[in-house]
Amino acid sequence: MILRGPSGSGKTSTARAVRERLGRKVAWVEQDQVRRILLSEGDVSGGINIGLIDTTVRYCLDNGYHVILDGMLVTHRYGDMLTQLIADHRGHTLCYWFDVSFDETVRRHATRPQRTRFTPEEMRPWYRHRDLLAGDVEILIPEDQDLAGTVERLLTDLALPTLSED
Repeated sequence: MILRGPSGSGKTSTARAVRERLGRKVAWVEQDQVRRILLSEGDVSGGINIGLIDTTVRYCLDNGYHVILDGMLVTHRYGDMLTQLIADHRGHTLCYWFDVSFDETVRRHATRPQRTRFTPEEMRPWYRHRDLLAGDVEILIPEDQDLAGTVERLLTDLALPTLSED
């Protein structure tokens, strides 16, 4: 499952909630965790986080995990990697774009714990309206759909039973 969209659009909250509902054997690969926390790397073309995300997702899949990948994952930097991941995955891959306006991302950002880390003015250059992957592979999540509705939709689309704690 790939969750993409603007900063503050609800990707991480959704990934966390879906993982909690599914239980164990679900790896959550968060772009910000890899890029900013693990590597302290800027979001740059050719950044090593791109390969590390790719390798991490593949490793988890190869070891029997379901994977949720979330991040802005802008197409001009991450699109080739994502497209290849989708093509190589032997199972079903679901891709979602959180279709949230800039004004709504700013409103949501104001409710986040990291709201003081960056301002709406700093967010504006990061914002990409419908930065969709080629091939019409992403399902749009509208901004008026709440977190609970989004989680239910993704779980329904995934059609997996809740996984055990084993």
